[in-house]
Amino acid sequence: MSEAEAAAQTAPAAAYDAIVLAGGAARRLGGTDKPALRVGGATLLDRVLDACAGAATTVVVGPRRPTARPVVWTREDPPGGGPLPALAAGLDRTTAGRVLVYAADLPFLTPATSRALLHAVEGDGALLTDAGGRDQLLAAAYRSAALRRELARLTAEHDTLTGLPLRRLIAQLTLTRLPDPASAAFDCDTWEDLSSARARIREHGHVLDKWIAAVKADLGIDLDVDVRALLDLARDAAHGVDRPAAPLTTFLVGYAAASAGGGPQQVAEATRKAVLLAQRWAAEQAEQGEQGEQGEQGEQGPEATA
Repeated sequence: MSEAEAAAQTAPAAAYDAIVLAGGAARRLGGTDKPALRVGGATLLDRVLDACAGAATTVVVGPRRPTARPVVWTREDPPGGGPLPALAAGLDRTTAGRVLVYAADLPFLTPATSRALLHAVEGDGALLTDAGGRDQLLAAAYRSAALRRELARLTAEHDTLTGLPLRRLIAQLTLTRLPDPASAAFDCDTWEDLSSARARIREHGHVLDKWIAAVKADLGIDLDVDVRALLDLARDAAHGVDRPAAPLTTFLVGYAAASAGGGPQQVAEATRKAVLLAQRWAAEQAEQGEQGEQGEQGEQGPEATA
């Protein structure tokens, strides 16, 4: 965790909105619907939406698609007019003083990234910078008033926002730049990028957390549990009872916890009971094994002395 993310965890919460730009042509992907591509079992769009789940209002600019949580949909005018018309369309549907602005193809954004960006907003906004020092304009948090001011200025200067590069927007903004050592702003522009993202999410130390997050999202549950305790339970059931007992026991623990109210305390209590039961079974098996060995030695005794 970076220092910015650590500081943001203790900062007081304040209302903010989020805008996700999801209407690009994806030319380097052959026109594929890029936000709908999956990494680690979830669409790129849903991964970005999870990172900004705390927003009061989340606006997605682009064609409607299925999403794991409700959002506000809108389109830029004209459709395909570029990032600035899309940003303007999204901003029209927001009311908070600060707004996260994300591209829809960033699979490694997290809620911690969003908190760090929001916490870093002092002037007009804050954005991530990659390892090469390049600004990531669509991995950023801005003051809404500053965006509206600059969009109005560009419209007055050019009569239109269509086709203008996004970089024109920040030319006169005062921004805080946050290094991005975790590559949260890694984007999937090519098939090679997509393959890299899928490989990275399965790296040691990441795959289990990502898998659990994906399962919880697909099942529609939001529950923090002691993963290590459940894994220990599965081990005890497999070793002390039988290997198939591991998945069946964890399923029954989940069912029991849900029947008792479904919170973390219920999961912990059901896990505790199942662990004790598995340990008793293991002790009985060990005791039976010792008795069997003693019986065999007794039967062999007379023969050995004959």
